[in-house]
Amino acid sequence: MPFGYVSPAQAMRDKAEFARQGIARGRSCVTLQYEGGILMMAPNTSSALHKISEIYDRIGFAAVGRYPEFETLRKAGITYADVAGYQFDRRDVTARGIAIYYAQNLGTIFTESLKPFEVEIVVAEVGTRPEADQIYRITFDGSVNDEPGFVAFGGQADQVSAVLKERYSPGMSLTEAFGAALAALTTTGNGERTELAATQLEVAILDRTREHRAFRRIRAARLEELIAETRSADGKSAPAPEAPAGESTPPAGGSASSAGGSPSSAGGSAPSAGGSAPSAGSEPATGPDRGSTDRGGGVGGGDATPPNPL
Repeated sequence: MPFGYVSPAQAMRDKAEFARQGIARGRSCVTLQYEGGILMMAPNTSSALHKISEIYDRIGFAAVGRYPEFETLRKAGITYADVAGYQFDRRDVTARGIAIYYAQNLGTIFTESLKPFEVEIVVAEVGTRPEADQIYRITFDGSVNDEPGFVAFGGQADQVSAVLKERYSPGMSLTEAFGAALAALTTTGNGERTELAATQLEVAILDRTREHRAFRRIRAARLEELIAETRSADGKSAPAPEAPAGESTPPAGGSASSAGGSPSSAGGSAPSAGGSAPSAGSEPATGPDRGSTDRGGGVGGGDATPPNPL
């Protein structure tokens, strides 16, 4: 045996362990179906470095790991989709095709490069009906998994998946799906929950009702609404504490949390489900604006980015 020889099997195991450790340092990301489309959510305090983005008309992208590496893959996927749509037809660009393209690239990098990419990717496509939705998870070694319903990846994915499995059900509304995803991302290992503000979350949806570009970002105003509705629903589902013996409960009309005082009640000031125009000076509820895009340029574009995992 030559000095310093490492068997191929051992080299692959070392690469896989290296990639898993790098991915585990990031925060988990969640993608799940709901009645009106597909929801993507990730903890992210940056307003410029996105973990969730648009790839094509009805296809979204979410990733965890080293930002420069999955940003390179995101731009390559956009270029692949644009070229395929131009050469053939826009309907020929599918999440399955993009997922296979990513798997081939990640598999080649894993086997031929000294250092593998420390990334996990989800590519999702919303269909005209829930049965046509597609969610694919691509790992650092090029493996592809079809994930029906929901998927959690990166960070403490097993722990997040366990909470999602308990709370997820087909045909959920957007508020219910948002609550399930938020509960999964904020539950710690000891069963307690941490609080995440709207500024600490990156949320986007693939809206089934939109005819052309289905990708929409949930902005701060609408995000605050969803968080308030989720907390209100959790409070209603929790059992009311029993009053000590000898004490009477206050009348329904005299409590501070009566139906008229709740921000999410029918008489509150929260916007209706149909969505009202934001007040002057506030940012739009969703984005990007009609006619614009946040997909970015092709491969090699953009400024230098920090190597910290997201």
